[in-house]
Amino acid sequence: MKYNLTISSSPHIRASHSTASIMRDVVFALTPALVFAIWLYGFRVLAVTLVSVAACVFFEWGYRRMMKKDCTAGDWSAVLTGLLLALVSPPTVPYWVIVLGALFAIVLVKQLYGGIGKNFLNPALAGRAFMMTSWAAIMTQWAKPHTWLSLMSNYTAEGALDGVTAATPLAALKTGALPDATIGSAFLGNIGGCIGEASALLLLLGGAYLVIRKVISPRIPLCFIGTVAVLTFLFPRGNDRLVWMAYQLFSGGLMLGAIFMATDYVTSPVTKWGQVIFGVGCGALTVLIRYFGGFPEGVSYAILIMNVTVGLLDKVGMPRRFGAVKEKGGAKA
Repeated sequence: MKYNLTISSSPHIRASHSTASIMRDVVFALTPALVFAIWLYGFRVLAVTLVSVAACVFFEWGYRRMMKKDCTAGDWSAVLTGLLLALVSPPTVPYWVIVLGALFAIVLVKQLYGGIGKNFLNPALAGRAFMMTSWAAIMTQWAKPHTWLSLMSNYTAEGALDGVTAATPLAALKTGALPDATIGSAFLGNIGGCIGEASALLLLLGGAYLVIRKVISPRIPLCFIGTVAVLTFLFPRGNDRLVWMAYQLFSGGLMLGAIFMATDYVTSPVTKWGQVIFGVGCGALTVLIRYFGGFPEGVSYAILIMNVTVGLLDKVGMPRRFGAVKEKGGAKA
């Protein structure tokens, strides 16, 4: 039998996934939640999302061009950042605020550290933290579900939100009270909050799609959500344990953060035990911030805090080399 020897340069291992295909899969998985939010609040949600995506793509293209680097705007990573930034913002967010958030996320968090694969913080969550810190009043204005918002209204003006605003379930949970919305409404999607927080069901379905496609591993989401479930069940605030736990799981951005943010390839561990510790840490910090922090929600800050520990977690979770033995001093041979 005759074999042909093919000589080529590395890499020699090829996978069916590329950066662009992975980003497109995540965008596809988030689309049902976005469409549902448009149904809840109207076309302003679509306008905010398009502005966010366009701003992220423009800033990435502009920065790379200005610095005379290869253009990466076509790999869909900026598109995904823009989509996620919109989904973690309230539907009433002014367009200029989302544009500045996109500028911070793309230029300061992503590109100044070398671009995709080199940032140590999740760009979309860092952009949200920047907007929350700079314009807290704007970022905590919540619209009532099934209220179609105007495309051009200035929802930061005094009185512009009369008859439109409503408290989110997490605001009630923060005080130790149960929200008016039922658990079913929170799970299926009939509650106020950020654009991407409405339906836990659709986010779970999107996560299942990503797991089936092998885009993400379920390890981090399961550890994240499981930790929140255990802690809120063990330490309810004067309410039925199961009911309290269910509201904590299905309200706010837990599903969005655990499935689509904490699993970011660049800012999460690659080792198995590192991922387990990362997910547990995110869940514990989320409950800690929700219970004792200044804001009702803690998912975004929990993930950002754990992002800076990824290098250490990968070092701790590194498996032992096959055949390696410990020397007397504790060093590995």
